[in-house]
Amino acid sequence: MRVEDLAAEHGRGDGLGIGVVAPRLSWITTTDAPGWMQAAYEVEVDGTALGRVESGESVFVPWPADPLQSRDRRTVRVRVWGDGDEPSEWSEPITVEAGLLAPEDWSATWIAAAPEEDDGARPQHLRTTFEAAGEIERARLYVTSAGVHEVFLNGRRVGTSVLAPGWTSYGSRIHYETHDVTDLVQAGANGLGAIVADGWWRGHLGWEMRRNVYGDRIGLLAQLEITYADGTTRTTSTGPDWRTSVGPVLAADLYNGETYDARLELGDWSSAAFDDSAWPKAEAFEPAVGELVAPKGRPVRCVEELPVREVITTPTGRTILDFGQNLVGWLRFTVDGPAGTEITLRHAEVMEHGELGTRPLRNAEATDRYTLRGGGPETWEPRFTFHGFRYAEVVGWPGPIDPAGFTAVVIHSDFERTGTFTCSHELIDQLHRNIVWGMRGNFVSVPTDCPQRDERLGWTGDLQVFAPTASFLYDVDGFLADWLEDLAADQSPEGAVPLVIPSQVFGPEPWGFVAAAWSDAAAVVPSTLHERYGDRATLERQFESMRAWVDFVRGRAGERMLWPEEPQLGDWLDPSAPPDNAGKARTDAVLVASAYFARSAQLVSEAAAILGHDDLAKEYDALAADVRRAFRDEYVAPSGRLSSDAMTAYALAIAFDLYETDAQRERAAARMRSLAAADHHHVATGFVGTPIVLPALTALGDT
Repeated sequence: MRVEDLAAEHGRGDGLGIGVVAPRLSWITTTDAPGWMQAAYEVEVDGTALGRVESGESVFVPWPADPLQSRDRRTVRVRVWGDGDEPSEWSEPITVEAGLLAPEDWSATWIAAAPEEDDGARPQHLRTTFEAAGEIERARLYVTSAGVHEVFLNGRRVGTSVLAPGWTSYGSRIHYETHDVTDLVQAGANGLGAIVADGWWRGHLGWEMRRNVYGDRIGLLAQLEITYADGTTRTTSTGPDWRTSVGPVLAADLYNGETYDARLELGDWSSAAFDDSAWPKAEAFEPAVGELVAPKGRPVRCVEELPVREVITTPTGRTILDFGQNLVGWLRFTVDGPAGTEITLRHAEVMEHGELGTRPLRNAEATDRYTLRGGGPETWEPRFTFHGFRYAEVVGWPGPIDPAGFTAVVIHSDFERTGTFTCSHELIDQLHRNIVWGMRGNFVSVPTDCPQRDERLGWTGDLQVFAPTASFLYDVDGFLADWLEDLAADQSPEGAVPLVIPSQVFGPEPWGFVAAAWSDAAAVVPSTLHERYGDRATLERQFESMRAWVDFVRGRAGERMLWPEEPQLGDWLDPSAPPDNAGKARTDAVLVASAYFARSAQLVSEAAAILGHDDLAKEYDALAADVRRAFRDEYVAPSGRLSSDAMTAYALAIAFDLYETDAQRERAAARMRSLAAADHHHVATGFVGTPIVLPALTALGDT
């Protein structure tokens, strides 16, 4: 037997920059012994074995050593026992290293270009130089930005993440990255630089195409710490000695695309030898950011590349590249042509009437532009935008197009695939592949509703219904645990949960309108993570947020114990709804809301019991029972027929255990089967009903 995949917290192998003082450990044991089960384990920290622990637990096992302090490094191994007396071999060791855990660990100052040097749309280059002398033991770079950034040390790119530091509720919390740059630091003079672009901080957000949602200036916070073999440390941090300049990127926007003029390239601008005497000095500034935190999930990365599948000439003579797959990312290409030639790339997911279908993009331009420097082949790809597309229109290409010169670069948050599905039916397999690609394209730093048009927001309802599927396909525990912290941060003081997280795109009080099934993500998603991953810490951290939401609804419900008659999204996008009113579904929207009230109250009760809050468990269990009774009194006939005679209504009542008797459940089951037959077994439910119908039928024993 072998212990494999030892990990700390939500990582796999890479324990650099851990953001907690007591990182939990997880591992997998592989063995050929049939029916083998772990009986005990032992953890070794820095060469000291800490004693056998009688336990079958191997997921999120408590940290067995002293709490970590900032920058602490520990080498960890694990071995296990089964029923016999012989332990396994020790696992391969992992290094667990804490990041900067307290505000006082930061000596760096936020910097930005002076206002007169910032045109409000163009990315900024920022740089400095420093000396390194002596034998280097290790070097760590801690960095974040108001905007999105790439960092360079002596002309070499630092790390592999893109669109860092990602999107959080910046006013409450902002991620920082930790990079091991030991191999990039050189003896003597060194150059350190970064490019910062608008990203979610200053770029367009939402269908109103708002800009400057979080601030009207972009900037950088960076701290490089070099530890020498003699124990001394030298720190190089952002401050007023840094210099700034614009460069070849003329514009970079997540929705509209990137514009790059290669004739304006700055050469080896991040090297120590570069002459920056003409660059203006940076200045300190104070972006409206909250706590600096280490991310729980993995960053966004380039994870796959796809070739051109077909080159299409449209009826109007335009050239379209078809990559055969809807994806999220951008294009890389190699071109040779005269200086000043401008190439334009327009992206879309569909073709319409034989041409590139940009209508669904609404106001998002999704257009990249590149101007050649000339003098030989040049390869380019954007850095600070992304597009949802299958097709790309190429305009201005100098000469015949060689499809081998183009590559689609796929990006998403770099979580690990954990679940797969295949069957004997190709269409079902293709449906599954579509689901996987849809998830990948919408998990770019935050879980969004769409990756292509002028929206791309973290709708709570989308994630609430998809979280069970997502957690089957990929290890999204850290990714979603991180997003849930933003949800809690963005709740109103009374517990209302906004419809999108992060929510600031909707203004300073985004909870002015809340909706059941959307806002219920506060209770459903933490429960899903605990169910799928055994993540008690996330459940504990989110418990007050869960309670606050249910208490908010309880206050709105009053003595009736039901949602009041007020606007709700209900079974959004019910296919029976009239085209001009996508929210007018067959199922009463307030019935949907009240069903979710009962469900969330029950989830809070169950969470309280898991966490040992016995009195609260009883309180919310009683609340859930009261809401179920009120639901039956209001919506359920003695026979089990519902006031909304629709598939979604019955599915909710069955899946959320709202019926009182088996006879009522059986009547509901029969009616569901009848409704399905009447709709020729086609999808006849909306946003809320569709993901619940099959679990409801499964609960009834239907196949």
